[in-house]
Amino acid sequence: MKINSKARLIPHHRLLSIATLALTVSCWPAALAQTAPQQDQKKAASAPDHSASSQKPDRASAYYHYTLAHMYEEMATTYGRPEYANRAIEEYKLALNADPDSSWLNAHLAELYFDTGRVRDAIASAQAEIQKNPDNLEAHKLLGRIYLRSLGNMQNGGPSEQMLKLAINEYKEIVRLEPNSIENHLFLGRLYTLDHDSVHAEEQFKAAQKIDPDSEDVVLNIAGLYTEQGDLQRAAQVLSALPEDDQTPKTLYALGQTYEQMKDNQKALDAYQKAYDLEPDNLDVERALAQSQLANGQKDAALKSFKDIASSDPSDAQSLLNIAKIERQQGKYEDALAALKKAKDLVSDSLEINFEEALDYDALGQFDQAAQVLSKLVSDSEHVTGQYTEGEKNNRAVFLDRLANVYREQGKTDQAIAAYQKMAALGGDYVSRAYAYMVDTYRDAHQYDKAVATAREAVTKTSNDPDASRDAKLMLAMQLCDTGKAEEGIRLAKSVLNGSAENDRNVYLRMADMYIRLKRWKDAGEVIDKADALSTKRDDKANVYFLRGELEERQKHFDEAETWFRKVLDLEPNSAVTLNYLGYMLADRGVKLNEALSMIKKAVQLDPQQYAYLDSLGWVYFKLGQYNLAEENLTRALARNSGDPTVHDHLGEVYEKTNRLKLAAAQWEQSLNDYAHSLSADADPGDVSKVQKKLDSARVRLARESSGAAMAAPK
Repeated sequence: MKINSKARLIPHHRLLSIATLALTVSCWPAALAQTAPQQDQKKAASAPDHSASSQKPDRASAYYHYTLAHMYEEMATTYGRPEYANRAIEEYKLALNADPDSSWLNAHLAELYFDTGRVRDAIASAQAEIQKNPDNLEAHKLLGRIYLRSLGNMQNGGPSEQMLKLAINEYKEIVRLEPNSIENHLFLGRLYTLDHDSVHAEEQFKAAQKIDPDSEDVVLNIAGLYTEQGDLQRAAQVLSALPEDDQTPKTLYALGQTYEQMKDNQKALDAYQKAYDLEPDNLDVERALAQSQLANGQKDAALKSFKDIASSDPSDAQSLLNIAKIERQQGKYEDALAALKKAKDLVSDSLEINFEEALDYDALGQFDQAAQVLSKLVSDSEHVTGQYTEGEKNNRAVFLDRLANVYREQGKTDQAIAAYQKMAALGGDYVSRAYAYMVDTYRDAHQYDKAVATAREAVTKTSNDPDASRDAKLMLAMQLCDTGKAEEGIRLAKSVLNGSAENDRNVYLRMADMYIRLKRWKDAGEVIDKADALSTKRDDKANVYFLRGELEERQKHFDEAETWFRKVLDLEPNSAVTLNYLGYMLADRGVKLNEALSMIKKAVQLDPQQYAYLDSLGWVYFKLGQYNLAEENLTRALARNSGDPTVHDHLGEVYEKTNRLKLAAAQWEQSLNDYAHSLSADADPGDVSKVQKKLDSARVRLARESSGAAMAAPK
């Protein structure tokens, strides 16, 4: 079966919609006869002036008036003039006066009544016909169609219960009179589905299936019913049981949607691929295939599919947006911006398109442009009343968070704090999130007193929310531990233990982080054990394993640390922080460099804006001797955070290795300056000593070179 590539496929679970019912019955099957219509032998509904059934029919006159009625009906349709419709009705009445018992003429008149909005007259005409002959199938079908079309006209407000019951009763009669029609059973089944009567709906669909077990329409309706009931497994079984030769793109599309809802992405992809292979010019199938490829991590294949869709349908802004997203993730930022420009030309006010544009500018290091786009999104999303829906709050929080990040990358601490304060004004969970971000911002800026003060303020602001209050106290406890008030911080952390497994597990994990930073290895191990005993979920175990790995790595037990980090990746293969930590640890030791490179590349791909991952990528390239790539990524890392002493140290190594000693010395000086303003937990004395030795050595070499140059200069 071929599907019109320009038509959008309707998901099979929507086949039960009223619109589908209405559209299906909108065509009248009778054709204009070349001779007078054949007289029905049964009595028909009559207009007021043609009630005498004993009158001998004047078929010539009836046909004459029918011809005029048909002509006026077409003129009414062509020109949209109601007076022609009224003339058509009058001519139908005259035709019925000439042939009072003609069900055929009465059916046309009833249909015209309905088309002109005279629903009551249409129903009365059909009901009169049925009253004369209860087994008149055509009259029942006419009345059924009228009820169905009435349901379709009422779809925006939902079908009235009364009209739905009338339609069901009519189709019950139709099924009784014509029991071998698949179409009749399907219509009745759909009506029962609308009435939430799944038992009778299934009976009708199964009756249709007995007539034709391989009917695609039957299978789609049965599957749709199971989907409505939430039984996706049975829906998939029904669809996949259809013989392969009878499977069309429509069936496979429905099967793909079912698997998608079941979160079985691979089977969904297989179904969509088969549908596409059968109908490669069907854009809706290709759209579903592309989305499924993306969900399965096949980004190159998805990009190719989206580009093909955009080429075939240049007005498809969503495909252009998807192209831009993939290209940004692949580091093709200029290409992504070009795709977004095309999308913006189609939909200029799309929040998502504009947000993606800001992300691309940010990725390119064009922070002013990124801030400009994000500032407009923040401004446009602001309500003077301060009242927002949950969706509006979420969007606004995302815009503010990203804008604050851009400001942080530019070193604009005050602007970043102002953005987070606007996020806190949204209330609810946004308060605790905003305060956590503000504390991190002050820490990045080495403003530790403000970080502590902000954490204290967070405790006050979240006092009415137990979970948020706990997190705020733990955040404050961490600041106290980092600023020389370790015992006060540990006491505060212990104060939020309450005997609840979930609560205490979170507290122990946070305490472990504090103890690790304080280099209290034994205490850290003990609270990790306590957290482990309370961890049953996959995510909880992953957090425990990560902390065990960090604890071992900080003690320079590298083999043990590697074992724990790999256990995390067994549970969460896409944990960017774990990929980066393990990759950097391997690179720093100069072992398994190719595997380290692969891990860190994946981390960067998962979070391209994270400066720490860019630093790791630059460092592993340095270890591999690829100094150009090392310099490129380390420079990008510094553009996002110029206050990290480790990044300056690494870039100094690159400059020294490439015979740019003055530049190297400048980086090491900056590294020592940043260490001097860092927390003690972040400034390992051994690391500081190494940088100092490198700087001293560089200064000696520069002095020698300068002295040698002076001695070699002509007198």
